[in-house]
Formats: sequence, C-alpha cells, structure tokens
Amino acid sequence: MTEDLFGNLIVTPRSLGSLGDVPDHAPLAVRLRPTTLDDIVGQRHLLGPGSPLRRLAQGQPMSVFLWGPPGVGKTTIAAIVSHSTGARFVELSAVTAGVKEVRAEIDRARAELARGVKTVLFIDEVHRFSKTQQDVLLPAVENRIVTLIAATTENPSFSVIAPLLSRSLLLTLNPLSDEDMSHLVDRALTDDRGVRTPDGGLFAIEEDARAALIQLGGGDARRVLTYIEEAAATTAAVGSAVITTDTLSQAVDKAAVRYDADGDQHYDVISAFIKSLRGSDVQAGLHYLARMIAAGEDPRFIARRLMILASEDIGMASPGTLQICVAAAQAVQMVGMPEGRIILAQAVVACATAPKSNAVIVGVDAALSDVHQGKGGPVPKHLRDAHYSTASTYGHGVGYQYAHDAPHGIAAQQYLPDDLVDARYYTPTDHGHEAQVKERLAAIEACLGRPGPGS
Repeated sequence: MTEDLFGNLIVTPRSLGSLGDVPDHAPLAVRLRPTTLDDIVGQRHLLGPGSPLRRLAQGQPMSVFLWGPPGVGKTTIAAIVSHSTGARFVELSAVTAGVKEVRAEIDRARAELARGVKTVLFIDEVHRFSKTQQDVLLPAVENRIVTLIAATTENPSFSVIAPLLSRSLLLTLNPLSDEDMSHLVDRALTDDRGVRTPDGGLFAIEEDARAALIQLGGGDARRVLTYIEEAAATTAAVGSAVITTDTLSQAVDKAAVRYDADGDQHYDVISAFIKSLRGSDVQAGLHYLARMIAAGEDPRFIARRLMILASEDIGMASPGTLQICVAAAQAVQMVGMPEGRIILAQAVVACATAPKSNAVIVGVDAALSDVHQGKGGPVPKHLRDAHYSTASTYGHGVGYQYAHDAPHGIAAQQYLPDDLVDARYYTPTDHGHEAQVKERLAAIEACLGRPGPGS
C-alpha cells in the first residue's frame, strides 16, 4: 500500500480496517495522516456541524468533487469518509485507469449493492479522465450505484463534463493557512507518531526556522511534513535537537514553485500576469513571468500572450509594442532558454510601461456584434468589383472616386452599407500615440463629411 498524508493515499477495500495502523518506518506524512475528520488540519469551512462532508461521513448518499491544490487533504478526506460509513472503498487513478477499468468497477459495485454493500469510488486526478470515461461514470452516479468522490487540482469547470458536475457537489479545499501549518509543525514535533531524536527525545525548532518552514510549505501539508522530517534528520546528524534555519536550508534545497502548468494554477498565474501588465505594474509582471519560467512554462505560450496583449490592451496607443512582442517571440524561438528569459522580460517591461488603449478590440468586437445581428446590407454599388466588362451594366463601380485623386488622398463618398452609414466602431483615446491618431481621425471624418469620433 502506497500512501501519504494528504495527496497520495492509495487505499483498497482490504486496507480500510487498518487505516490507523502504520509502521514506524513509514514516512512522517504517512504516520501523521488523519484517521477522523476531526484530525484534519485546515478546511474548517467544510468540516463544521451539518457540513456536506459530515453528512457524507454519516452515510448520506451524495457524490462530491474535491477541488484544491496538492497537499490539502483531498485523498485523505475521501478515505476517512469511506471508512466512517463502512462502505467498500475503491480507488482508481485517472492516470492509469481506462474505460474498461471504470466499467469493471461499476459492474462490481452494482453486484455488491445487490448484496447490500455500498461502494465509494474514489478517482484521483479526475481531470485527466477523457470525456468518454466521464460519460461512463454518469449513469452510475445518477442511479447511486456508487458514491463518487473525485479529487482534482484543476478547476472542474474546465475539465469535467457539465452533466457529471451538475449531479455532484463541488467542494473547494483551500491551501493551509500559516496558523494551520504551525499547528502541523507542532504535531510533527510532539505527537507520538512524529519525529524523535536518536534517544527518543523531542526536537525543538527556532522561531525563525519555523517561519521559514511555513513559508517553504506554501500551504501544502505534505510538503511541510517532508521538509521537517528531513530537517530533523539533518539536525540529528550534527548531534543537535534544535532545528535551525541552517539545518533547514541544508535539508531543503529550494521551495517548489506553486504552479501547475496543466492545472488551475496555470490559469491563475497567466491571468494575474496579463492583468498586471494591463494595469501597468511592471514589478508584478516580472514576478509572474519569473513564476512561469521557473515552473517550466513553454516560453512560446508566454510570447503568444504578450502579442495578444499588445493589440488588445495597448493597440494604437503604442503600435510599436506589438512589433517588440513579435520580435521577442521570434527571438525566443531562435535563442531558446535560459537566455530567452531576458528577451521575454524586455517584452514584459515594454508592455507594462506602454500607454494603454483597448479601442482596437472594442472596435472590432462592436463591428462583429453588428454582423452577428444581421446588420450590414448590400455593398454600395460604386464600391463593388468592376473588373469585368459588363459591370457597369449593373451599376458596379459607377461613380467611384479614386482616393489618390482626391484632396489629401481622402475621397468623400459612402463606404458603409446603407443600414450602418452612421456606425462608429473605433474611438481612439488620448493615451500615447493614439492621441495623434484621434486628431488625424477627426480630420479624416471631417473630410468624409461625418461627425468626428466621440461626437
């Protein structure tokens, strides 16, 4: 049986009876795993009297999705709930299980239910299940052949089919607070199942080391327990019983980046990245860039998002910014990483410090909205193709004024269809270069005999 405290508890029906029986040589995260809901650190919003998890543990049939970052208790909660109800507990990993395995477990659950035995089916990393695999689960969930408890680090709205999600309860698990993490450290140092000195005594920890440990843990219980176990071993090796920042730093090379390139952290970080640049915060922009680079994000993805931002949020206020972002994307492809980080950083600084305007995207979306609503009648006849011999017979091209023959190169004639002749889509701002565009557009509109932008 492979198991740990909060993320990788692999439980089979035969192991449920020994949920609290763990060998002394097991990792600290295994030894300290909760055996009841009351033992769980954090997630108070889900564990109060009458909460869904309490009702589920008391035998009320319902299927749930547990959504949260790694190391916050998803798998352990599922095992505890199943153990509390006395149900048969089966775990499938979405990484290794296919449609055949899912159907086999559902068939067995149906047979067990006929004998009066309920089944809790726990699916880890359910976001990795295909639509077909999720479709197989649907009748079993709907008819309560199984109680589904599914764990995911990704937002289910992106990864779970709507019919399955609508038949289940979605519970969001939060990263552990600093207070929760401190409590977990205390438990590791004082519990009979925790770390011990070679002579069986207790370890102590300096306050600075405790603070550093909590920060390195990043809200992940499994991570902080792994770190404290290694730190205790390092401390014992130098003949001490006090964990210091020095021994902690020796045990932990560096904090793991809290970022999942395939999960919800991916969407959160890129969202914060774009919004920071849109808000002209260059420091935040560089921070989120660094997080993505450190997590191994594809630099081409970052470059693509910068190119989009250069048109969507900057546009004509600084038209050269798009050229910088395109050049950065090309340069990163040619240079590669790690040097590519410098090129991306230059593009980030350019985007953050550039004047902002969303007039371009507002304009094109307004035009698309009109088109989708069916607006836009026939093209005016004088603008239609007149390159064939009988075109003039139909009035095509007749009366067209060639712009280069007109004063200022602007020919005053109708260009829009009749039903959109007064439409105005692009309204430049006063930001950066777009202020000059606004001034020129006003002159152009005057030549065309139309009100200027904003009139």
